[in-house]
Amino acid sequence: MKKIIWCLLMAPFFCDAQTFSLKALTENTKTSLRGLSVVTDKVVWVSGSNGSVGKTLDGGATWQWIKPKGYEKLDFRDIEAFNEKEAVVVNAGSPAYILKTVDGGESWTESYKNVDTAIFLDGLGFWDKNKAIIFGDPISNKMQLLKTIDAGKSWLNISDNLKFPLAKGEAAFAASGTTVKTLPGGKVWISSGGTVSNIYYSGDYGLNWQVFKCQIWQGENSTGPFGMDFYDAKNGVVVGGNYVKDKENSNNVLLTADGGKTWTKPESPVLGYRSGVTYLDKNTLIATGTSGTDISTDGGKNWKHISDISFNSVQKSKKGNLVVFAGNKGFIYRLFY
Repeated sequence: MKKIIWCLLMAPFFCDAQTFSLKALTENTKTSLRGLSVVTDKVVWVSGSNGSVGKTLDGGATWQWIKPKGYEKLDFRDIEAFNEKEAVVVNAGSPAYILKTVDGGESWTESYKNVDTAIFLDGLGFWDKNKAIIFGDPISNKMQLLKTIDAGKSWLNISDNLKFPLAKGEAAFAASGTTVKTLPGGKVWISSGGTVSNIYYSGDYGLNWQVFKCQIWQGENSTGPFGMDFYDAKNGVVVGGNYVKDKENSNNVLLTADGGKTWTKPESPVLGYRSGVTYLDKNTLIATGTSGTDISTDGGKNWKHISDISFNSVQKSKKGNLVVFAGNKGFIYRLFY
């Protein structure tokens, strides 16, 4: 009887029959990886510092590393791929570039360049193969917004569509390229942080916007949301914290059930700062960061720490079950579950 009571008290973690483990795919590349696009269980693209782009066509058994010619010094913080041939990559910092390849990385076309010293692009999200949005830190208190309707061949500045000026010290983070989330039909969420944290939402491809308060850890330039995901139009999760205090977890994860309008704390949180989060299914979520990885099997209400390995981003296959982590020192791992 005591064992039964103990098991009930410790549920869902210690009585959950499902197990989770991580396995290295590669660890030896001299680049800090943040961009991640898991297309299928076989095709994965990554991007990072030193102008590096990597891809695998066999689920991570072998990797091809590419440095777009003329862009070898860039830090590619986000990447979106559609198959083994086509991908769009964006760098952080100034000058800002957006590059596209249609031949598997053998050649790249520069589709956007901005030499403004204040430009800093944070994340990229595609609604479908043709329509996408990119957002960046504010210039003169105005969030930078770019949109494509031709699969990334050209980009239109739509910053004027967002009528809300950002507060002093309010910006965003390009820690994993996941502070922007798109869903079909024109839905997009963008999270800001720093001195103030907000969620900016558009349901019509960035034409009109709403703003919602996000009560995650904020108030300093190193605090706020660093990763976000939505399972559907209502249910979502945001993770973050303070990247310079990555083992503290006073308010690092929040959940929404109304499309980001309101946010609540889980019953038990992630263990520390987290910069990437993704839904494996409606009930199972995984969050990762420089101080480790946590799993929730009850829709984000409770989290269990499963690894201390440092990563920047995590993503599940768009057309399968492969879950991939990317991090500093070229670390690429997969999740077994």
